[in-house]
Amino acid sequence: MAWYVTRMSRNVLITGVSRGLGLAMATAFIEQGHVVWGCARDQAALTALSQRWPAPHAFTAIDVSRDAEVAAWAIQARQQGFVPDLLVNNAATINPNARLWEVSAADLDRVLAVNVSGVANVIRHFLPDMLARGSGVIVNISSGWGRSVSPEVAPYCATKWAIEGLTQALATELPNGMAAVPLNPGIIDTDMLRSCFGAESRQYPPPEQWAVRAVPYLLGLGPADNGKPLTVPGDWVDRARR
Repeated sequence: MAWYVTRMSRNVLITGVSRGLGLAMATAFIEQGHVVWGCARDQAALTALSQRWPAPHAFTAIDVSRDAEVAAWAIQARQQGFVPDLLVNNAATINPNARLWEVSAADLDRVLAVNVSGVANVIRHFLPDMLARGSGVIVNISSGWGRSVSPEVAPYCATKWAIEGLTQALATELPNGMAAVPLNPGIIDTDMLRSCFGAESRQYPPPEQWAVRAVPYLLGLGPADNGKPLTVPGDWVDRARR
């Protein structure tokens, strides 16, 4: 792990970068001198980010559930010499609160496509260059609901349990010197949490406060952490389920 801590500037890839945890991470990484490439679906938000942080940073409109879009993004990165040192699969969505039999097929398909297929798509197209270099860390954002359950969010729980298994299986396939980690971020006051908890979400820290602790933690991950289901340390972790 030590060589990761001592490296100066890192190439960081973040999906779902336009708001919430993704935006908070991008801000903190850039403020610490790292190069961030990010994607999201909100073109207006990405344009604003590109104006705020021009090259070598890059922010691209991508729907991670669409494999062809992710493939084109990876080609663009390769052409510009960008290979992630740290790849953070953060993009996710959640179903409207409902009992499983009341969740529409369209809502279920959307959650599965973004939260599971989207993660696999990004890994499929960015991991080969990381393998060729022989180093790098993949962090797939999981959830407390990837290790426990609650009513009315069964589709989301299913996807985060899937991320735990997918990531730990990937870890067995990586060569020495690399790592894949399923990471529970803890409980943060995001739009997603508000959709489940309502006003109760305000008792938890905002993404910007979370990132103060999370970003150094992410930068400290390395080969010794390969396959470990981890949680960002914080006083808020055990106060409720995300």
